[in-house]
Amino acid sequence: MSYQVLARRWRPRTFDQVVGQEPVTRTLCNALRARRLAHALLFAGPRGVGKTTTARLVAKALNCEIRPGPDPCNACPTCQEIALGTSVDCIEIDAATHTGVDHVRSLQEQLAYHPIRGKFKVYIVDEVHMLSAGAFNALLKTLEEPPPNVLFVLATTEPHKVPATIHSRCQRHDFRKIGPDQIRGRLAEIARAEGVRLDEDALALLARAADGSLRDGQSLLDQVIAYCGTEVGGQAVAEVLGLVASEALFTAAEAIARGAAGRLLELVEEMSSRGSDLRLFAGELLGHLRNLLVVKVAGKARQFLGLAPADFERTAAQAEAFTVPRLEVLLHLLGQAEAEMRRSGYPRFVLEAALVRMAEIGAVATLDDLLRRLAELEGRLGGGGLGVPAP
Repeated sequence: MSYQVLARRWRPRTFDQVVGQEPVTRTLCNALRARRLAHALLFAGPRGVGKTTTARLVAKALNCEIRPGPDPCNACPTCQEIALGTSVDCIEIDAATHTGVDHVRSLQEQLAYHPIRGKFKVYIVDEVHMLSAGAFNALLKTLEEPPPNVLFVLATTEPHKVPATIHSRCQRHDFRKIGPDQIRGRLAEIARAEGVRLDEDALALLARAADGSLRDGQSLLDQVIAYCGTEVGGQAVAEVLGLVASEALFTAAEAIARGAAGRLLELVEEMSSRGSDLRLFAGELLGHLRNLLVVKVAGKARQFLGLAPADFERTAAQAEAFTVPRLEVLLHLLGQAEAEMRRSGYPRFVLEAALVRMAEIGAVATLDDLLRRLAELEGRLGGGGLGVPAP
């Protein structure tokens, strides 16, 4: 097919374009600039956050024919071949399909040969935790003392499965999940360049569904563009991805605050008739109640909630209808129900029962309120405010 998906077309071409991994990219750039790059690197982190992309950028920076240092030109034949995955000096190995010791020995035989076009041979071993114990053992000596023109970059989503003997021979760089604000900003930038209009609700839903993975966010954006065309709204994103729209969460929280159990049951019926996943709704509502709690207790909640400005203002306004103790009780009840829904053959019944219970719980009195009421009662008794019946 001639179409190239957004995740590949918008793959970063320089270290500055790598989103959300500034500690890693700055360290690598400084090492490349000072020519102090370790001979074996271990990139650890969740999926879709830039591990393989960064490894390719390191390979480009080492072998670029025009620009020395951390900024490859992306124009010379070597840079273009590495970007296309056709370079003979940048070898990418999928450890999930090359797990045995024989594959490692074959790799070791290739180390004796010098690079063909560039100055370094770079071996990128993806999902390295999938190697067998024998393969890891065969790799130890090579990692400890590789040839001077060879660099190993090991990438994994499960670093705890990589033996400590491998860790000790590599310089480890931890990639983190990308924040919702950063994902939202990058997706908005891509959408503008692609001639697509995304509203704030659509961006918020895509960033939430990406769950810290920019690649997942770009793939989801590709999907909704195919569904909606050049005008993408929040409701359409919720429909095509099976997500819970923000409006449904605010409606449910408002019904809980008012004690409107009937409205909550109507909301469940509406989602069930649309074929929505009620377990997903329970999880999303749990997250919304958590946001309300965070707004109540943290003054700078906007910095780590990752909500769009309009959604944050609306969340802060809705939080005024709840007390902290009540939100704690609601989170506990819904958390129990969400766990029970996974095991139950009738998840809808479990959810409905939990929502009715949550609506019927009034404001939970705090200890200070109870002490104040007790003091008032004692004052009224001491002052004769209450008539004591004669025996």
